[in-house]
Amino acid sequence: MFVLFAASVALVLWVMSFPVLDGSGHGPGPQAAVQVKIPELDHAERAGALVFNDHCALCHGQDGAGGTGQGPPLVHQIYKPSHHADGAFWLAVRNGVRAHHWTYGDMAPVPGLADAEIVQIITYVRALQRANGIQ
Repeated sequence: MFVLFAASVALVLWVMSFPVLDGSGHGPGPQAAVQVKIPELDHAERAGALVFNDHCALCHGQDGAGGTGQGPPLVHQIYKPSHHADGAFWLAVRNGVRAHHWTYGDMAPVPGLADAEIVQIITYVRALQRANGIQ
């Protein structure tokens, strides 16, 4: 009996860890935008910002803040390193990713990026996250 109770509590807590959707079935949309504090960026982070703006901002918003209606904000607790490690970002860029936290739909692979550019994007996103209290 205790095992069933513990499993039920674990399930409820797990479900509560997901973002609240707007009920329309279309996901959080533009209201998912977050306020992003922009830190002073070093050379590598600035290089990542340029690549991010060229390849990621259309869906994930300027500075990873979301609000486009096409993809989630990346400066969000869901993407903290202990939940989505750098390798998860790498795989998402290379292979795409099935939607699992938001209902924007699946992310397609991003063609034409060199390995070094993916590293630059991750470096930039992590700098933004740190500046906004996401460790």
